[in-house]
Amino acid sequence: MAAFEDDLLALLPRLRRFARALARNPADADDLCQMALEKALLGKASWQPGTRMDSWMYRIMRNSWIDMARSRQRAGQTFLDADAGADIGVDGGAEARIALSEVDAALHALPDEQREAVALVLVEGLAYKEAAEVLDVPMGTLTSRLVRGRQALMARLGETL
Repeated sequence: MAAFEDDLLALLPRLRRFARALARNPADADDLCQMALEKALLGKASWQPGTRMDSWMYRIMRNSWIDMARSRQRAGQTFLDADAGADIGVDGGAEARIALSEVDAALHALPDEQREAVALVLVEGLAYKEAAEVLDVPMGTLTSRLVRGRQALMARLGETL
C-alpha cells in the first residue's frame, strides 16, 4: 500500500487548496485537511485501486467539512480569523496579494453550494461529471450552481458579463 500513501501525498497541495475554499480560514483548512487525510488512511481498504483518488478524497473532505460545520453549530463555538495581520511587514508583491485577496474574498462571499462548485471545477479542474459526483448532485444542479457562482464572482470583481 506504499503506492496509496504516495498518491495521497501527491494530492496534498490540491487537497489543501480545496480545504481552504471550504473552510475560509487557514487554521480550519489545515484541521479539515488533517481530518480528511486521517479518515482516508484509516479507510484505505475502502478505496478501490483504478478509481480516481482525487474524487474520493474530495468527497471525504467535503463530508468532513459538513461534519465540522454541524458540530460547531451545535457547540456554538466561534473562532478568530487567523488571517488577521498575517501579511503585516511583508515586503514586495503587494498588488498581487491585494488582487488575490479580492478574489479570495469574492469566492468566500459565495453561498456554500456555489463556492464548492466553483472550487472543484474552476480551481481544482475537475470535470463537471466528477464534481457532480463529489457533491452528490445531478449535473444540471452543478451547472446551475457554477453559472450562478461565476456570475456572482464576476459581478463582485467588477467584470462585465
